[in-house]
Amino acid sequence: MFDKLLGVEERFAKIEQLLSDPKVLQDRKAYQKYSREHSGISEIVATFKTYKKILSDLDDSSELLKDSDAEIKTLAREEIESLTDEKERLENELKRLLIPKDPNDEKNIILEIRAGTGGDEAGLFAADLFRMYSRYSENRSWKVEIMSQHVSGVGGLKEIVAMIHGKGAYSIFKYESGTHRVQRVPSTEAQGRVHTSAVTVAVLPEVEDVELTIDPNEIKVDVYRSSGPGGQSVNTTDSAVRITHLSTGLVVTCQDEKSQHKNKAKALKVLRARLLDKMIQEQSDERSEERKSQVGTGDRSGRIRTYNFPQGRVTDHRIGMTLYKLESILEGEITELVEGLATYYQAQAMQSEESTNA
Repeated sequence: MFDKLLGVEERFAKIEQLLSDPKVLQDRKAYQKYSREHSGISEIVATFKTYKKILSDLDDSSELLKDSDAEIKTLAREEIESLTDEKERLENELKRLLIPKDPNDEKNIILEIRAGTGGDEAGLFAADLFRMYSRYSENRSWKVEIMSQHVSGVGGLKEIVAMIHGKGAYSIFKYESGTHRVQRVPSTEAQGRVHTSAVTVAVLPEVEDVELTIDPNEIKVDVYRSSGPGGQSVNTTDSAVRITHLSTGLVVTCQDEKSQHKNKAKALKVLRARLLDKMIQEQSDERSEERKSQVGTGDRSGRIRTYNFPQGRVTDHRIGMTLYKLESILEGEITELVEGLATYYQAQAMQSEESTNA
């Protein structure tokens, strides 16, 4: 680990030189690239600097143990004990910081929520989840932009696709992918029986044009007239867009804007994200199986989290966390869940890194 940290420190010094290079200052892309890298490793370098100071202080205190003065020896032992505790804390912190970061963590996301098993109840809960994520995002001053949506007749959502603009959005929402199960008594249930429904959530990082170029010859673009619930016309022009990616069969529709060009641009963003996700899945069978087990098919069994209304509780089955604050969670107060998941997967990553280096 020490050798790796020395390498990071050397790289940090090199980047600082590059950021002051006139050629780099004139090249916007290069400057942004090095600035991001500088920001990404600055905490590691600062922590390593503190760690080396602790090691130096430990050496000095160890030397004092050779002193003939008993009082000085006692003080040295106390200092060594304190410094050793701090050394261990910093070592754990450095291990955490050295875990390879997900390159998508700082990106905006495309959030897809679809009603699964449960009919109208699933659609209503899909709307509840979208409101939960929207309120959490708004509390962080992130922008929520609806890309497309299909409503159900009872005020729910069959499907909604939205983009959340915010630095670090993917790092927060990536653990939300999966099947969310809800248990509650429907308003139409005369006997008061609890029904179980399911909603699937998929979180994809935004993909820039430069990361994935779509060949115009590989897509088919259809335009049609937008319509609202019950077939009611939203506008009188053919502004809705359906894009079909011919080689993969992926289809994306967008009709929320009055402009055909805006709908096409939004649809292409969603298509680009889905294509890259598909490519990554195909390149890694292991990741594909992991995602399959997380997202599932929207049935009642493949769940990652359960929202139980009669008991007012939310349980995340991956980390065994149960919170009896359902109402506040659905109002967007999901920080405790988000941080619990991040800590859990971070610990797993640390264990994996230690096993690799062993």
